[in-house]
Amino acid sequence: MAANIPSFTLNNGIRIPSIGMGCWMGRPGEDEQAYQMCLNAINTGYRHFDTATGYGNERQVGQAMRDSKVPRNELYVTTKLANPHHGRVKEAFEESLKTLNCEYIDLYLMHWPQAAKPDWGKDVFRPDESPTFVETWKDMEKLLEHGKVKSIGVSNFSIKNLEILLAHCSIIPINQVEMHPCLPQNDLKVYCDSKGIILTAYSPLGQPTGPDQAISLFNNNTIKALANKLNADLAQVLLSWGVQRKTIVIPKTGNEMRMKTNITVIELSAEDMEAIDNLHLQPNMHRTLCYYEKTSVEDKIGGWTCEELGWDMVGGIV
Repeated sequence: MAANIPSFTLNNGIRIPSIGMGCWMGRPGEDEQAYQMCLNAINTGYRHFDTATGYGNERQVGQAMRDSKVPRNELYVTTKLANPHHGRVKEAFEESLKTLNCEYIDLYLMHWPQAAKPDWGKDVFRPDESPTFVETWKDMEKLLEHGKVKSIGVSNFSIKNLEILLAHCSIIPINQVEMHPCLPQNDLKVYCDSKGIILTAYSPLGQPTGPDQAISLFNNNTIKALANKLNADLAQVLLSWGVQRKTIVIPKTGNEMRMKTNITVIELSAEDMEAIDNLHLQPNMHRTLCYYEKTSVEDKIGGWTCEELGWDMVGGIV
């Protein structure tokens, strides 16, 4: 039975579950753990799964969907266009659909704005080199003509690059970015809300097992106090905050007990929400937890500088 969680409505009228299972397993490749995690998640009540070509586990995700025997129209799957495939959108999409073997794809995202060389090398095209993300997006819009994908969107897009993209869009995208109480993306959220763009949060729990445990949200006294007051799991507090802000969250866990609590939304009071909203204002807490090693706007992420990406991170601090 599907879990009783809120869903949001995209611009095209299609509804998307507000909590999904993130399928990045920490490394690309044929990872059978992804299959078991997804199958267990479906049995727990999850109906939304987020994978990508670059994760190397589309086959396992699709197999779990089929083996679950849950009707296809009750499941929602997102996958993503890899950087080296920006110049061959139609072919890359069809390869993902074949690998997933799931009849159609609910949401197809441009994983990053930067295009890379087709051989999966580290060389990437500059922002003004073809294929630009605008050219790639136009090819993605063409996919909607064939009915094999229901919705399209982008990932890791800043206000700067959304401004460029939206000037050429016929379809308003969804946008998936790193987002959690240390990085609430307030300016981006205000901008996206004004444009009708729904945000999805990857790493919505921060990095619970990351290298800097001093700033782990699971070690934060504000989150611990709220969890204790509400008799809730720490992750429940963090995820419920994300959903209550009207953002989609895609946590990942292979632990079946945590699967159950992660998908059980609790109601946070206005006071509770404010406490979490203000957490990033604490000393050294306003920061990315995924790209903490970057120290300059000239540092590169996926081949582009933070400045080219429109990310204002310096030294991991936003």
